[in-house]
Amino acid sequence: MRHLLLTGVAKAYGPTLALRGVSLALRGGEVHALMGENGAGKSTLIRVLAGLERADAGEVVLDGAPLRLTGPEVATAAGFRFLHQEMQVVPGLSVAENMHLAHRIPQRWGLVDWGRMRAAAAAALAELGIAEIDPRATMADLGPGDRMLARIAATLIADGGPEPWLYVLDEPTAALSHAEAERLFAVIGRLVGRGAAVLYVSHRMDEVMRLADRVTVLRDGVTASVLDRAAMDRDRIIRDMTGRAVDALFPPRAARVGRVLLEADGLAGGSLALRAGEVVGLAGLAGAGRNALLKTLIGALPRAGKVRLDGVEVPPGPTAAWAAGIAYVPRDRRSEGVMLGQGLGRSVSLPHLGWLARAGILRHRAEARLVADSGAAVRLKAEGPGQAVAELSGGNQQKVLFARALAGKPRVLLLDEPTRGVDVGAKADIYALVRRMAEGGAAVAVASSDLAELIGLCDRIVLVRDGRPGRDLAAEGLSEAALLAAIYDGEAA
Repeated sequence: MRHLLLTGVAKAYGPTLALRGVSLALRGGEVHALMGENGAGKSTLIRVLAGLERADAGEVVLDGAPLRLTGPEVATAAGFRFLHQEMQVVPGLSVAENMHLAHRIPQRWGLVDWGRMRAAAAAALAELGIAEIDPRATMADLGPGDRMLARIAATLIADGGPEPWLYVLDEPTAALSHAEAERLFAVIGRLVGRGAAVLYVSHRMDEVMRLADRVTVLRDGVTASVLDRAAMDRDRIIRDMTGRAVDALFPPRAARVGRVLLEADGLAGGSLALRAGEVVGLAGLAGAGRNALLKTLIGALPRAGKVRLDGVEVPPGPTAAWAAGIAYVPRDRRSEGVMLGQGLGRSVSLPHLGWLARAGILRHRAEARLVADSGAAVRLKAEGPGQAVAELSGGNQQKVLFARALAGKPRVLLLDEPTRGVDVGAKADIYALVRRMAEGGAAVAVASSDLAELIGLCDRIVLVRDGRPGRDLAAEGLSEAALLAAIYDGEAA
């Protein structure tokens, strides 16, 4: 089997040491997980492996011979392939055309040979057992999971180029449904069965425990541990990632719940009530309408019924909802939440500019104080309010959204996939923050596809189907299997 060894890899950006002597061993026929908190050095190590960054020190050995990763073309020639959760595709082109973007286009008499192109795409998909994707379909019609599978299969198209053997998958399931993730896991198994190595980068502990043959944990730019399957333990990995024992990821539940704060009816024929001091989970299959339900409550989608806060009807529209004391953290922070190219301070203050201004003029000192106070409340790590959001880690980008939500001292907090794409340390901070809000008298609704998160964080869980809130379950003592069974029972009903 082929093998790759990185030893003593170091990389500095000015005074910041991103990597300090990291080692990593990858072997064909196995899945190797790479874990660590945001800022631990995972992304820098991948960029070095891809030839996008030159290491300041260290050695790379491929199949016993030294390898100088001087550029992306060297990594490609060595058989390395990199697939990210946010992949570049051309939505208007067919699957077959997208699969050939990095390959020679089959031609006949100087024209595109569409038959051979589709046949090559179909053969590559079939090689990985992918039968549900039609090469003639438009890429825009595919879900994110099938787009990723098509991209993986594209690497198998034979055109005389180097044969891939190492696949680096960076947070591949962050935007996938359960069914899409299962299809990806099946394809990973087939790749490994062919002798490929898979470097799997994820914050999702259950996936790592399920897939990985070995795991390397980075902390503060160094290798904290390397564990084989026999030694892999969830608590040990978390301790190695964070440098501290994590006895309880989820804070204690509320001692008691207060009066109803928010009432909403006309929600696809259902209704929802949120009480002071309560954290309510929204559970359902992919496409069940959890996201749409929260958007309806915040006023981003039209509603048929009424939303009342403390008995007073909230006018339609997000501006009125924010002004009334309802805050919202969206699911996709990059497209719906933050402004990546601007200073983080503006992303925090955006919904609050109405009361931060006087006579139409923004009070900059008041804005700065608001950003500083709310940033400190969520333990935001940044150089200052002028630092671009794009420069922050995923966990700190998420904390920008929480700082924005908390800045207005909301009475109701609506959270859509609040820990998507963040590490275990940032998750613990977010869970503690949610509980503090509830203890302070706020009502919190959490839509999440993470069943363990719903059970551990929430007081009760409402089942959602077709955007309609249905029966609810007490979270305490509930198992993931029982919750999943209830979700499927609701769908069957």
